Amino acid sequence: MTTIDIGSTGFMLLSASLVMLMTPALAFFYGGLATKRNILGIMIQSFASLGWTTVLWFLFGYSLCFSGDGGFLGNLDKACLHGVSINSVYSGNGKIPEIVFIAYQMMFAIITPALITGAFVNRVTFKAYAIFLTLWQVLVYYPFVHMIWGGGFLAQWGVLDFAGGIVVHATAGFAALASVFYVGARVNKNSTPNSIPLVAIGSGMLWFGWYGFNAGSELQVDNITALAFLNTDVAASFATAAWVAVEWIHHGRPKLLGLLTGSIAGLAAITPCAGFVPLWSAPIIGTAAAVLCYFAVELKNKMKWDDALDVWGVHGVGGVFGTIMLGVFATKAINPAIATEGLAFGPTSFFFKETVTVIGASVYAFTFTYVMLALINRVVRVRVSPKEEELGLDMAMHGERAYDDAQVPAEVS
Repeated sequence: MTTIDIGSTGFMLLSASLVMLMTPALAFFYGGLATKRNILGIMIQSFASLGWTTVLWFLFGYSLCFSGDGGFLGNLDKACLHGVSINSVYSGNGKIPEIVFIAYQMMFAIITPALITGAFVNRVTFKAYAIFLTLWQVLVYYPFVHMIWGGGFLAQWGVLDFAGGIVVHATAGFAALASVFYVGARVNKNSTPNSIPLVAIGSGMLWFGWYGFNAGSELQVDNITALAFLNTDVAASFATAAWVAVEWIHHGRPKLLGLLTGSIAGLAAITPCAGFVPLWSAPIIGTAAAVLCYFAVELKNKMKWDDALDVWGVHGVGGVFGTIMLGVFATKAINPAIATEGLAFGPTSFFFKETVTVIGASVYAFTFTYVMLALINRVVRVRVSPKEEELGLDMAMHGERAYDDAQVPAEVS
């Protein structure tokens, strides 16, 4: 009879709670970056994922990700959590109840599509978003979860992703870029954030929740858990300092918004690596990620891609870069789960697998997202009308207003 590890179970419940907190944190982060007439319109998209994704996860999401032995996608053996009891043990390590694993992975499924919404803030109808939220999870997120974390063919090939560089950040980041290309630019691209303090609150909550995101991905309490925790903080801190330094040199002054953005870049980049790489590599990964993501955002601005909240430049580029760095710095001396050493310690094979996979995942997510939005537009209008955009999604879509002084423009009142 398997004995549940009480300490690991308690820690995983805490980690699930921390990851859940990241979705409201994202709502605050994005809400602060939006204009006064679009705060609620962007925040509701995060909270909608919190509710609707849970429904999908219960009905069939968990089963498609973590049941069956299909190479690409699971089956429906555990639909509606069939066969899961309070005594079921997660077979991956035999230390925690399966219901705890279900809850933890559900929180990942909730936040991943919510990340995308920052790219098309104040431009997409809520009906289209609801359809997008469903289809994107089923046809993009679930397959990559199964292929990498659910025993699918990428896992069998030897691909690793500690906490979601491929599964979460690369797919969401490049889906965001595709949505920008399909939906098009905002009418007013020069709008400014309504509340940088709100962004700071959301950023702090995200950083806090990320400890559950990364350290919790060990799925038990051991030395790898502690390493992942510290790697997360070190990479984020070095990325914060590096972003501020680059922006200071480039624009002549340090900015709080840049500092906060740099921390997210470092967190995204260390995510795939956290429990697989030595501590000394975290400063390298964090610093390089900040510089790379900073110039990715500069490139986006130069190319006039209207990724309003820099989802591609931070999450997409950060996730891809972090996954490639996993292929460089992963070592069995840190984690025996690694079958082949990274490029810095051994042959090129593992580096090749990680690089090919993250590029392939990014291309798939980009292509599918663009095609999916085009198909959704045949059924439900994706882009809001110019009048609705000028009015703001808070009133146009939801009939609510975040601030009393977020007045309706006279020409559309």
